[in-house]
Amino acid sequence: MSDLFDSGAALGRKPLAAQLRPATLDDVIGQAAATAPGSILRRRIAGGALGSVILYGPPGVGKTSIARAVGTMLGKSFRPLHATRSGVADIRKLADEARMVPLLIFVDEVQRFSATQTDDLLAICEEGTADFIGATTGNPYHVLTPALVSRSTILKLEPLTIEEMEQVVRRGIDHLRGEGVEAVLTDGQVRRIAGRSGGDARRALTTLESLAVGHGAKPVTITDAMLDEAYAAAPVNHDRSGDAHYDVVSAFVKSMRGSDPDATLYWLARLIHGGEDPRYIARRIMIHASEDVGLADNAALQTAVAAAQAVEKIGYPEAQIVLAHAALHVARAPKSGSACRGISAALHVVANQPPAAVPLHLRDAHYKGAEALGHVGYRFPHDDPRGWVEQVYSPIAKGTLYQSDARDAATFEKRADEYWQRVTGEAQPRKGGK
Repeated sequence: MSDLFDSGAALGRKPLAAQLRPATLDDVIGQAAATAPGSILRRRIAGGALGSVILYGPPGVGKTSIARAVGTMLGKSFRPLHATRSGVADIRKLADEARMVPLLIFVDEVQRFSATQTDDLLAICEEGTADFIGATTGNPYHVLTPALVSRSTILKLEPLTIEEMEQVVRRGIDHLRGEGVEAVLTDGQVRRIAGRSGGDARRALTTLESLAVGHGAKPVTITDAMLDEAYAAAPVNHDRSGDAHYDVVSAFVKSMRGSDPDATLYWLARLIHGGEDPRYIARRIMIHASEDVGLADNAALQTAVAAAQAVEKIGYPEAQIVLAHAALHVARAPKSGSACRGISAALHVVANQPPAAVPLHLRDAHYKGAEALGHVGYRFPHDDPRGWVEQVYSPIAKGTLYQSDARDAATFEKRADEYWQRVTGEAQPRKGGK
């Protein structure tokens, strides 16, 4: 069995990222929670009983490297499988081998395993025939079978920080120097490579390698122009079908809700740069114009709807301005959750309580015989100079469903509260009874 890097070695020079794979967990940069002394991984290694482990995180954060280091530390032969290229026969062959030789089986993209492959893998894990580490970029609780999740220790790996990425780049520079490739970079250039790699160590080392190699034996001074060329078409990490998509969208909408315009623009730019469909972004803005702004500023929904219509007509790149306009309106507007909270409460009542009868005076009276049925007594609000009359509209007690979120600002909801208090002589129900 071989993985991508082993195949590369057979053809020639191994990629820099493969050459720098750590031999032990002590050599791993970042991922302190998973690799620190006393961590569950360390304790399992010390006890010689790894069992089944799932490493979950974005590309390039060290899943394969950690797995290989664990195999070395356990003194077991490392046997990599890839879910898209290895079948049931490969798994069973490894099971037979594991009965004679201590093995650590590593499965990349384990979420792509079929049910049959997973069942065979589980049998190996449960019998203790071999230790197993699976790697996935998707949330294990979403993409793996419950049986595999329940039998595994889930370890989440995070993107490397800028400082950790700088360590990776400098380690790569030192390694190249040892091979006779002298690349001269400024601190600012090292930080730029670290920052542009999005926490992906493999991407950083691949960029460094592409800049440094091929210049002959003489030292090469890396210029900003060379970096610009390397990044001319390089996207920011944004997997539109995976966790990165949902995490960035979540940060975007929470920044709008939290009224932080700079964060709103940053996460919006991440979505745009990652190629997110502008119509999807516009839909999210529309939702939150009602969910988070609502009655505090009714114009926010109008802006969001107009933005959705606009991006249908113009597309990128100009659509980015329209999206920023609408997102900033939502971010900068005063906030009210009364509409979202109110309809949620009403739907809960309707789903969990017997249906309330429509009061007789509110029932349809536009047909002959309605009066004989008792459909009388409705008072027309416009006949009163105030435009309002006291009458029962439902058995729902006032303030049970709608509670104003009016705050100390000149919002629509605040003005409406004050108006109706003057008309009715009663304080309007507020969230928390305030």
